[in-house]
Amino acid sequence: MFKKLNPLLHAQLRLKIISLLVKEGQSDFVELKEKTKATSGNLSIQLKKLEEADYVRIEKGYKDNYPHTSVRITSTGLQAFEEYVEALKDYLE
Repeated sequence: MFKKLNPLLHAQLRLKIISLLVKEGQSDFVELKEKTKATSGNLSIQLKKLEEADYVRIEKGYKDNYPHTSVRITSTGLQAFEEYVEALKDYLE
């Protein structure tokens, strides 16, 4: 029997974001936007959903007098990603 896939991570853009953060640990908004090819608005919405689920932490501030948004994965987000990958493996067997 197949395990249920996490619907929050099953969305393409959110999966891209979490995958990048698993690899890098943290990133900033501009880098995530460039790597995912998402629009600013869509990226903001998806980051908010991930933050509400406690999968990421978002810190807003300034860097060189410009607004700067930093995003890092949480232990909850990392665990959810690992569970998602394990669930996918069921589909491949």
